[in-house]
Amino acid sequence: MADPRVPETLVLWLREQLSPDAGLQVEYAGPAGLVGYSAELLMLTLTWQADGATHRRDVVIRLCPPSPGLLEPYDMARQVAVLRGLEHTDVRSPKVLWFEETGKVLGRPLYVMERLGGRAYEGTVPEEIAGNPALVRRMSEGLVEQLAAIHQVDIDATGLAALGDGRTYLSDQLDHWTSEMHRVQRAPLPGLERLLAELRAQQPTRSERICLLHGDAKPGNVAYLDGEVSAVFDWEMAAIGDPMADLGYLQVLWNTRIYVTAQPGALSFDEAVAHYASLTGYPVHDLDWYHALACYKTCVIVLVASMLFDAGHSDDLRFVFMARNLDVFFQRALRLLGVDETLDAGPVLPRPERIAQVEAAAAAATTTATTAH
Repeated sequence: MADPRVPETLVLWLREQLSPDAGLQVEYAGPAGLVGYSAELLMLTLTWQADGATHRRDVVIRLCPPSPGLLEPYDMARQVAVLRGLEHTDVRSPKVLWFEETGKVLGRPLYVMERLGGRAYEGTVPEEIAGNPALVRRMSEGLVEQLAAIHQVDIDATGLAALGDGRTYLSDQLDHWTSEMHRVQRAPLPGLERLLAELRAQQPTRSERICLLHGDAKPGNVAYLDGEVSAVFDWEMAAIGDPMADLGYLQVLWNTRIYVTAQPGALSFDEAVAHYASLTGYPVHDLDWYHALACYKTCVIVLVASMLFDAGHSDDLRFVFMARNLDVFFQRALRLLGVDETLDAGPVLPRPERIAQVEAAAAAATTTATTAH
């Protein structure tokens, strides 16, 4: 019997990818919906017959988010190219099995990738991990080792040089996030505008090394199995560019308590940098500027999320929480660039009535669920 939680159009398409005669059965294995802040995932278990034997495979469907989205434009073909380029490298990324780029199956492009074992930790770190300093240290080391592996991928041999030459990456990043800020802002944003001006004025000479970047190198984008990194996720912002940009981005959230990297026993960020340098041999330079750039990027993403919420395109209350903390990031970045002046954030929060509307709906839904049980 078909599982009603799995669209029939998807089942039919999956059968075509294997073989119409393989007797494919598709079992729902996990929730569809928002995972992280931008990805829609559906976890399935596939069972089929081939060569006289029964085969079973756990997979994840990654569906292109609807527009307007948090990190547009979503280039699914680019994500697939990155993951396929990484298949025979030391980077622990999932293998892409099939890509459906027309949107005819579920209304939006999608790709199917293998489901790797392990668990990502973002929000709450279980006591059995947080209370084990030796394990935490190894997990933080493993994260750095995977970042180093990403940066040492041979971009020519893997075909990933086609993503761009990376020579103007820093200027391109400033231009892109400036455009995003201007696209959604409702009024002047004194703090972010001053930060942008300082970033442009103090922009360093780029690193001599150009490499593959993850683009969203935060502690929550890896999964662990038995203390070792088992998977690196969320490649939407992957690019060819300056490796210090990933290192600066990693620093933004390294000491945030919701991550393994902030638990007792974890490498300090200085130790993480030293470990990275020993693995790659790359000179580490101008980290304050790259950290500030990552803070600006984070602030603009948060601003876009807040405006999506305000306009009714999302009811995710996490976006409100992030917007309430936006000033922490730009003030930190300004200090890194030598600006001690305290500046106002400007209108970065959704309208109070919109927040109240969603909070009331969430409370009602919780009450209904509680009553039903």
